[in-house]
This record gives sequence, structure tokens and C-alpha cells, in this order.
Amino acid sequence: MAGKRHRGWRTFLTNKYLKDKEKNFVEYDPEYPVKYAIFITEEEWVAFVAQRRDENFKKVSATNRERASNPTYAYKKGRLGYARLEEKIINETKSDATSLPPHVLWKEARVGKDGTVRDDVQHIYDECETLSQSISTAEDQENRSVLSRALNVPEYPGRVRGKGHGCTPTSLYKNPRRRNPSNQEVMETLQALQAQVLQLQKDNERYRCMEKCSSQLKETSEKASINCQNKFPEGISSCQLYLSSPTYRLVGKGKVHNTSGDLLHHRPLPDGHLKVSVDVVLDKDALLPIPDIVSETTFLRDAIGSFVAWPLDLIFIDDETPTKPASKDKGISRHNESVASQKEVFAQGSQQLSQKIGSRQKNKRDLPVTSLPKKGAFVPRYQISLETLVDSSDMATAGAIRLLDMEEDIFGYSCTETIGKEDLEHIFRHQELGVGVIHTYIRFLYDNFMRGNDQLSNRFRFVSSSLVNKALICREPDSCREYLVKRFMASSTNNLYLWPYNSGCHWLLLAIDPLKEVVYFLNSIDGEWTNYPDMKQLVDTSIKVFRSQRQARVPRTKSSNITWIKVQCPLQRNGIDCGYFVMRFMREIINMNQIEIPITYFDEYKCAHYTRLQLEQIKEELCQYFIEKRLII
Repeated sequence: MAGKRHRGWRTFLTNKYLKDKEKNFVEYDPEYPVKYAIFITEEEWVAFVAQRRDENFKKVSATNRERASNPTYAYKKGRLGYARLEEKIINETKSDATSLPPHVLWKEARVGKDGTVRDDVQHIYDECETLSQSISTAEDQENRSVLSRALNVPEYPGRVRGKGHGCTPTSLYKNPRRRNPSNQEVMETLQALQAQVLQLQKDNERYRCMEKCSSQLKETSEKASINCQNKFPEGISSCQLYLSSPTYRLVGKGKVHNTSGDLLHHRPLPDGHLKVSVDVVLDKDALLPIPDIVSETTFLRDAIGSFVAWPLDLIFIDDETPTKPASKDKGISRHNESVASQKEVFAQGSQQLSQKIGSRQKNKRDLPVTSLPKKGAFVPRYQISLETLVDSSDMATAGAIRLLDMEEDIFGYSCTETIGKEDLEHIFRHQELGVGVIHTYIRFLYDNFMRGNDQLSNRFRFVSSSLVNKALICREPDSCREYLVKRFMASSTNNLYLWPYNSGCHWLLLAIDPLKEVVYFLNSIDGEWTNYPDMKQLVDTSIKVFRSQRQARVPRTKSSNITWIKVQCPLQRNGIDCGYFVMRFMREIINMNQIEIPITYFDEYKCAHYTRLQLEQIKEELCQYFIEKRLII
């Protein structure tokens, strides 16, 4: 109706100001209608006059005017209109119908006062009746209506022929007419198809990989059986993981779990395989022997902190003697309690200090030295003493482990961390660190800095790398999100959550302030957070869910944005130090006692790279903690 009124208004302006009494366009420039200045600006008036005087417009207008003055099928109901005519017919016939077919209404609108129907009108009506018997309603809606077909005229969009002004296909039919998709819809459909193609390619590659691995392990599977597990110690043992294709090589380290009736992700283990937890990856391109279809994990690097099935003949431990926990006190569990006291063993280690300093050079377990340490030089006394304790205890045998209790206040839940000989060897030899060492250092920070200090314990908290890592984010994103949200909900004031994140072959640190919705990104290899899309999406989603659960009001400009800050932290110069850097980052953040981390890092610790001495200090703290907590003896 608004469009009809607007067209009438423009016609009125044309007849009054642009035409003379004979309805011819005037030659002079018409004056600006000041009376309607509130509706029309001078610029709009000039454009309107130019458009009406255009020859093409005049031609189209004359054609339409001629066609309207002499219609082929003239409307005979005057000002009654289609809508009121339809209502009148329904009332007169006392029909239960709510509407009439367009061709019936069109015919009635062309019946004169005398009630006679012209032959050409009746012919169109009869043809409509015939067509209506052969054309389905769906065809009527999707293409041209029956009436348009009988009249042999095109169907114009936004209107229904024979129904009058204001009736559209959407309002008449239950199903709206099909329209051409918008550019956005086309792009969304294209992206969906591309995603499906990529998914099919991934599935195809995964199944090809499984088929290849199955053929490689066919001989092993035929020879192996459940009874073969007897050659491994019962319980948990540190192990080395090998692959035989394309070359026979060591690809990682972890712990083998030889337990009767053990399941892998709620499913029975394949014959000839054992459940293995992956701690360290040595070959970043190594494939899993059996890819995990549920989590779509194909590479070994994506399984750090998770369990996988590994062939028996590709798992190696040095000692097959079973080791089981014999006793357990608060915080520390030992497999075999030593007769000697801690002081005696520590004294024994101190006496052998000079010997060990010389032997470390031969064993190449530290930086190369040409002679004994000079006076005033740094000596890793606790590392040497701890290594002496390890050599004189059952921890010297492969498969021996210690269990370290993690209190609920540390990660928000009680758990037990497993420390094996391999973990200690990584410290002594300055190799890549597993999650067990990182969590032990977190326990050290909690015991030595935060326990008994309400300010620090209320300000800083930790996120477990065992519950939230790359493998679990891909396989169980909902459980990871639930844990983070639950961890955030435990805070009543501003807290900074320190989360050592392992991306597969690299450790980095996230410091999350969920109340301010700020994430500090500390990466010792100078990478961007965009390189870890799964991790970023998990953090952003968890913060938004946390915001919703605490019913926080956030400005619209920030409602969909979480602030990520890349901290210019010290950078490593090799591919090994990332775990040591993360431990030192956490120590320095807690030591500074600040929620906000400067973009250029703390002035007190600002440097381009950590020195070897700064990393050795972290290792000394760890080794001292092992000794003081009597973890080894």
C-alpha cells in the first residue's frame, strides 16, 4: 500500500508542476515546490524533474498508459477490489472455504452488471479448470500459476495474479516460493561442501593409515596373545616406544600399563597390544600404530598425556621385575622403604660429590667441562646428590615409580602424579620434560610459596595439564570445557590461572584472568596463539560460559571478544628447553605477586634468553624438593 501511495504522489507532482493543462510536458524549468520542502530537498527535486523528462521514461510511461486504457480482459467491479469481492462471494455462497482459487476470482471480477460472461473470459476460465487437473500445487507454486499459464503471461515476483493488491506467494501458499539464494547463503553452502570434502579426505587418509598399520602389524598380532603380557611387569612401568616402519627407530617415551582387564577408551585392547601413556615424543612425524578414530588422532605428538594402544614387540623396558607400592604416607608413596634414614643417604651422597662431578663429564650428563669446577663456579649439588640416591635405591631399575599426591587445592581435585626413572633421567640429562615433572614443580611452588600464604594462594591457581591437553581437547572438548569452567567458578576474587599447555611437542604457558577476560600468552619459541586454534577456542568458550554462569554484564563491544596478550617473554635457543622455561615463567609470575603481566615481561626478569645457569637453578629446586620430601628413599 505504501508503494501505491508513493507512485500516486509522484504522479500528482508530475501533473501539477511538470505538465500543462493539455497534459504535455512544459519546456521551462518548473519552480521548486516550496510547499513540500519538508518532504523534498532541492537536489531531489532536480533529479526528479530530470528523470521525468528522460525520453526513455516517457516512452515506457506512454506504453503502460496505452495498455492500461485498453485492457484485454477488463475489470468490471469498479472500486470493490479483489479482497472484498472474494469475501462477498464466500458470504453469498455460504461456503466454508476461506479463499477462492485465483482463476475463479479472476473470472468473477470480469462479469458485468448484467451477469453475462464474455466468451474469451470463459475460454480462459475453462482452460484454467483443465490445467488445474493436470498440474500439482507444488508446480503451481514453484513455476507459474494456472492463471498465468492460461493467459500465457509471465508471473511477476511479489504478487499473485487474480488475487489483487497486497497478496504475495508467501502469504497465499503454505510453502513460500523458492527464491534465489543470497551470496552469503551460496558461500555458506560452499563452505559446508568444502568441509564435507575435507572430512571425507581425512576419513579416507585415516582408514588408509589404519589399513597400512594393520598390515604391518599382522605378523605381530598373529604371534601375540593376551598371555604375552606376562613378560611385562604387572602395574605401571616406564618404557620406550618404537616403530618398525619405515625404519626401526625410537619415537617416544611413556609408561606401559599392564593391568588385567584394562580397557582403552571403554573398549577392549586389540590382541598383542598394551595400553601406554605417552609422556615424551622424540619423532614429531611418527604415526600411531593404531589411529584413534574417536578423537581423530593419527600422530603420536597429538597423544601426549593420553592413552594409546601399542604393539607388545615395540615396547621396551630394561627390567621385567614387577614393582608395586608397598607403603604410602601423606604426599609421597614409595615402592621400597630404605633401612637407612634420609640423613644417612644424603650424607653418603655428599661424600661422593667430588666423584660424581668427574663422572658426569664422562657420562655427558651435563654441560661439557674440561676439569673440576673452579672455586666459585656453580655446582649442581642437589642434582648430583639426587642422582646418587637414585643409583643406590630401587629407582635405579627400570619400571620403578613413585607416586606424588596432589592436593585438591592445587588443581581443584585430588589426584596422584606418577614419577618414574625416565622422568628423573630427563632432568639429569637436560632432556624434554613430561607432564609428571611439570606437575611436580607445580607442587613445589605450592608448598614453598603458596601454602600458608593466603594472599598468594588466593591470587594464583593452576590448571592440570593431564585434564586439558591437545589430545583431550580433540577427543573430549566438553569435559575440558567443564573442567575449566568449574575451575574458574571456584574463584571469588581476581585470580590468575597458570596452565602449562602441551601442544604435542612443545610446552607453553597460559595465564588466564577469567574475571577480566584476559589471557596472557607466554611462548618461548615466539609463536602466535593463532597457531593453536583448538586451544584458543576452548579458552574463549570456557570464559564465555563462565561469564554466563556468573551472570556478568559485559559491554556489547566486548561481548564476543576475549583479550589475548602476547607477552614478550625470554626465548629458547634450542628444541629442548620449553618445559624448563615454562617452570621458570610460573615461578617468576608467582614471585612478582602480580595479576597483570606486562607485555614486555617483568623488568626484574626481562632478558632475551635464559642462561643455562638460570635453568639449572630450576632443576636444583626440583632435585632439592625430591630429596627433602624423601621421594626417592
